[in-house]
Amino acid sequence: MSERKVLNKYYPPDFDPSKIPKLKLPKDRQYVVRLMAPFNMRCKTCGEYIYKGKKFNARKETVQNEVYLGLPIFRFYIKCTRCLAEITFKTDPENTDYTMEHGATRNFQAEKLLEEEEKRVQKEREDEELNNPMKVLENRTKDSKLEMEVLENLQELKDLNQRQAHVDFEAMLRQHRLSEEERRRQEQEEDEQETAALLEEARKRRLLEDSDSEDEAAPAPLQPALRPNPTAILDEAPKPKKKVEVWEQSVGSLGSRPPLSRLVVVKKAKADLDCSNGQPQAAPAPGAPQSRKEADPAPPTPGASSLSQLGAYLDSDDSNGSN
Repeated sequence: MSERKVLNKYYPPDFDPSKIPKLKLPKDRQYVVRLMAPFNMRCKTCGEYIYKGKKFNARKETVQNEVYLGLPIFRFYIKCTRCLAEITFKTDPENTDYTMEHGATRNFQAEKLLEEEEKRVQKEREDEELNNPMKVLENRTKDSKLEMEVLENLQELKDLNQRQAHVDFEAMLRQHRLSEEERRRQEQEEDEQETAALLEEARKRRLLEDSDSEDEAAPAPLQPALRPNPTAILDEAPKPKKKVEVWEQSVGSLGSRPPLSRLVVVKKAKADLDCSNGQPQAAPAPGAPQSRKEADPAPPTPGASSLSQLGAYLDSDDSNGSN
């Protein structure tokens, strides 16, 4: 049984490779290859964005009459994913990049423009140095000066790193932690003091409100009625006199209480009976207060007129004189 994977093939003795016919293929033959979009682009037909890395089944061909240092240049044909419009781009071995040809526009790339600008400046400098030896000396002086500045900056960075190498980061972190705890504790104490002050102020305000409400709710204490002083009328300020009728001057006003009625004191009938029976009353003990009934005179009758009270007063005086 023969092998499944044959490594050596049998060539007959009369085999002549020159007799094998060769296929004549066109030089611009196209091949179907699988590739990814080399850069971001936008379709000119529908405006669809095609991002870098998107996979396509492209057709590949060799560009005729374009060679860079013996390297062939290839062209690729892809289709837009939205409108199926044809987009073409080709290789750029000089810049190790791709060049957009037709069907789309390449998106802005700042890095590519920067590289192109650097290459342009470098090429101009080389052209100047080729024809002007003084320019070469000037450029060398600038380069040496720039190199010295770079070395100085590098030395400063090294010194800074050495200084930081001796720093105890654990101690720094510990100090920072302690300072944070102290600051947090101080803030907590300030908050507690502020809270206590607010509570004290609220308590005082509540006590003041309670005292005000109690003063408003509690009735005023009843003061004992003072006995009118008989001579208080003399101390009073004079009041404007009212117009008195003629009959009031002789008889007096009806239902009114004249100010002279306070001067009239009517003796009690009980005291007169005791005196008439010959039973003297016991003398009060020294220092003992007299009864209110004996001390206070009998109140005058509200309905009596001033003339009748005056007559009663005179009768009482006559009776006392006869006794």
